[in-house]
Amino acid sequence: MNQLAKLALEMGPLILFFAVNATTNLMTATAVFVAATVVSLITSFLAARTIPVMPLIGGVFVIVFGGLTLYLDNDLFIKIKPTIVNLLFAAILFGGLMAGKLFLKLVLESAFKATDEGWRILTWRWSIFFIVLAVINEIVWRNFSTDTWVAFKVWGIMPLTMVFGMAQVPILMKHQLPEEEGGSPAA
Repeated sequence: MNQLAKLALEMGPLILFFAVNATTNLMTATAVFVAATVVSLITSFLAARTIPVMPLIGGVFVIVFGGLTLYLDNDLFIKIKPTIVNLLFAAILFGGLMAGKLFLKLVLESAFKATDEGWRILTWRWSIFFIVLAVINEIVWRNFSTDTWVAFKVWGIMPLTMVFGMAQVPILMKHQLPEEEGGSPAA
């Protein structure tokens, strides 16, 4: 599957969530978000015969927290989902560090080849970043309107994540493993 199709499958449900919320309400937007997420995961599986780990985890959380929001008619669940997901990611990464495991390396090693020291630095940084995102989500949903929170979720969190990820490129470059002859990185 090409990168544009992957991006559409990952971002499509979130953009639909924003658009439907802007024209109706949060409950309708949440129902569309859950349905679009299910369709996205199924489409991803049918196209690639696999579902990447991060979209799968995110999708499960959308389905569970979106389902709770709809079933209990309480928007708290969809609003705290980003907080819980980001804290869970931070805990997994920190827990891995404490256990001597580099989970970030396991997830991203096919895309980037770096030294274990580089992966450790990135793991610390991403762990802290996930905590910052959780705190920001709590501040926004508790202090601003639902429409502002939805807009921030769509147009704030993703750009922040992209900028943060781009800011990590120097660490990847500094700790990049040299390529072996034949084009594959040294082990």
